Amino acid sequence: MKIIYTIEDRLDPDEFLMVLAESTLAERRPVEDRARIQKMCDKADLVITARHDGKLVGVARCLTDFTYCTYLSDLAVSEAYQRSGIGKELVRQVKEAVPDALLLLLAAPKAMDYYPRIGMTRHEGAFILKDVTDLKPKKRT
Repeated sequence: MKIIYTIEDRLDPDEFLMVLAESTLAERRPVEDRARIQKMCDKADLVITARHDGKLVGVARCLTDFTYCTYLSDLAVSEAYQRSGIGKELVRQVKEAVPDALLLLLAAPKAMDYYPRIGMTRHEGAFILKDVTDLKPKKRT
């Protein structure tokens, strides 16, 4: 099976939705909001795809400054192609595209054991803010 890896200037939202659904990553992405998916595709700084006979079977969608840090926002591989090294190769291709930048990601619960197996280091210092109203009020002095 020959997989072609490419840095793409544009990620087609329909293809992206398809691979999200086929990878189970759709469970944690706003797949019902087409406009938001379109923005996710349009605003990505680095997209690396894996294609088999032209069909998108894997994608790494990143936000990056290309020099200090790269956030790997989506790493999705169609279930039929998982366990064949595509995810690891997509991560390698991302790192090669931004060699000086630290590669960061938030792992899906089902993938917590995957990333250490491919050589990534777990980091306990991550924080998430989902809504500005979650910020604590300023303390009065």
